[in-house]
Amino acid sequence: MTGRLPDSVYRELDQRLAPVDAVLRARPRPAVTGRQPVHTVYVPADRFAPSVVAAWGAEALAALDAWPPLPFPEELRDRVVTKLTREPIEDLRIDFEDGYGARGDDAEDVAAAAAGAALLSLAPAPPFIGMRIKSLEAATRRRGVRTLDLFLSAVDGALPAGFVVTLPKVSAAAQVAAMAQLCAQLELAYGLAPRSLLFEAQVETPLAVLGPDGAATVARLATVAEGRLVGLHYGTYDYSAALGVAASEQSLAHPVADHAKAVMQVAVAGTGVRLSDGSCNVLPVGPGIHAAWQLHHRLVLRSLAHGFYQGWDLHPAQLPTRFAATYAFFRSASAAAVERLGAYLERQAGGILDEPATARALAGFLLRGLDCGALDLPEVPFTRPTLEALWAV
Repeated sequence: MTGRLPDSVYRELDQRLAPVDAVLRARPRPAVTGRQPVHTVYVPADRFAPSVVAAWGAEALAALDAWPPLPFPEELRDRVVTKLTREPIEDLRIDFEDGYGARGDDAEDVAAAAAGAALLSLAPAPPFIGMRIKSLEAATRRRGVRTLDLFLSAVDGALPAGFVVTLPKVSAAAQVAAMAQLCAQLELAYGLAPRSLLFEAQVETPLAVLGPDGAATVARLATVAEGRLVGLHYGTYDYSAALGVAASEQSLAHPVADHAKAVMQVAVAGTGVRLSDGSCNVLPVGPGIHAAWQLHHRLVLRSLAHGFYQGWDLHPAQLPTRFAATYAFFRSASAAAVERLGAYLERQAGGILDEPATARALAGFLLRGLDCGALDLPEVPFTRPTLEALWAV
């Protein structure tokens, strides 16, 4: 069979759309793949010690015992307790920024070296780990870079796989480009493998969302990071305060937060850059612990429903509700996800006719549930290679 269009029409289309094709080909490829942690725990550098993971797990379990009733359905208790015993922290960040503060150069020099030494003997080690330095703004630039340099010197370049540096208070793509260059220079200085030093950027200033030219700054970050940007983390309180939101109203659920996070989602969709929601500063301690647990549980579920599969935790007693809410989210929808994905793989049309993009989302959903411990392998009747192949499409 032959059509009636001459070949010149095809050539003209190729020529007309060549610039678009080039833009699509230039989209950043994922710097990391595989499991994404459900949370990041920030520990001030002066409190970081080899036993910090075990200590947080023990404190979380103690909070559950000391303040009944449970802040989640009883049927999740065993699963949450097992998680808190086996892997209480999925991603740990040694914090030299807001959580540590400004303590003078001599003190921070000592803390950077001590943190590096503690990292080498960390036990148990979480699956993911990194450090947050001070920003590349003029007032803190040299301090942040020096801390990273001294930390790497203390570990002699022996970083765990997937080590990530958090760059706070990003306000321009040029800062991300400079961070990428700095990482390359540090790799040379410490004999690290090329492109092994990765970083994430915190979106906590208005200029990180909307630049002075009216363009979305976050859309430019991944393109200038030379393949090193692995995540965008929303900074709840700095961002809200910068927009004039009263302290009593600052929250992950405030409309200004939703707007910023929606821009983040659109800006890096398809790039593999991971998204993390921010923190809840209402800590579950003392007589108000149950109200704080309820709030945290509700916010975690809300973030998950909005497509943010990771968030920050600031206190050991936030771990029970982090995992309980995460487990409830995945378990409540897992049966339907299994049924729909099974029908898709069998090419059977049921009540819902799914397309490849939806199959990818279903596979990703089940993989996330397995990775965090919400689901067990017998509950997911697909092999992991099958799920990973669908997710990678």
